[in-house]
Amino acid sequence: MLKATNPTRPKGLDDLLSSEVIAYLDPLDLTSRKVFFGKLKGERRSKRRGQSVEFADHRPYSTGDDIRHIDWNIYARLDTLFLKMFLEEEDLSLQIVLDASASADCGEPNKFLFMQRAAASLAYVGLCNNHRVSLLAMGDGGAMRGPGKDSGQTLANLNAAGNANALAGALRDLRGRRKIHDVARFLCSLEPVGSYSFKAAAERIAMTRRGKGIMIVLSDFFFKEGYEDGLRRLVGHGYDVYCVQVLSPQELEPTLTGDLNLLDIEDRDAAEITVSAPLLKRYKTILGAYCTSLEKFCLQRGMQLITVRSDTPVQTLIVDYLRRKGVVK
Repeated sequence: MLKATNPTRPKGLDDLLSSEVIAYLDPLDLTSRKVFFGKLKGERRSKRRGQSVEFADHRPYSTGDDIRHIDWNIYARLDTLFLKMFLEEEDLSLQIVLDASASADCGEPNKFLFMQRAAASLAYVGLCNNHRVSLLAMGDGGAMRGPGKDSGQTLANLNAAGNANALAGALRDLRGRRKIHDVARFLCSLEPVGSYSFKAAAERIAMTRRGKGIMIVLSDFFFKEGYEDGLRRLVGHGYDVYCVQVLSPQELEPTLTGDLNLLDIEDRDAAEITVSAPLLKRYKTILGAYCTSLEKFCLQRGMQLITVRSDTPVQTLIVDYLRRKGVVK
């Protein structure tokens, strides 16, 4: 895959979220295949019993219960004390993980630009519904530029000793629609450069994430070390994990021909090849087998894989693909 020569870089919120996309996103909310108990009250209805205005059930009174919740109408009829129980609304944690390596900066349309717009769209849905939203960028520690690099309270370089080149930065625990501007600044400050260890990045994410919720990983999942060890570290721990594999049209249908000297943009490995029809056919077979293996690996561990082209409209990814997987409703 050839690196984009002059990739488009978003400069602000308007470059990430158009009014057309926002119109698709406004009616949506996040959902999960699991039941999670959040830290704060939010707008997601939970099966947990608590205090709200919506009645759920009755249970017998026990010594020490709050007598303000006794249903006196039932007591008048049955001469027995019962407590009224209500549906409690809780927040849902959404963690969005982006691949900010050099290999993401390829294709036309650019894969990384698609990931940035998808991350902004998902964050918008979460923030509008008062969920806790966090964003993490996997990549070289220097993959930050612009104002987002020094955003103080919310942005932190999470690399630790022994985990160099793992995470470029993070934006954590945002709540409320107005925080979408912080999301835009963070995403626009990312620069996809260099390489990193997916295993080390996933390890850092697993160690630092809090609570329970939904995690969405945006990447092409082309790691020379393999994706298996990294995904094993992300699965479980109370999170519903969705992998969004972003591939460019040129990766799926390459148009290269002739004798070529290829250079890996991440580790500078070189290879001389002659592109022919049999070679392209073999390439497509290997790519198809790789994607199938990734999907099978995810399914066996309770994760979901969505493979999408970078020329797909972002609203199609959110409203169509992710809705079918049960991420949004």
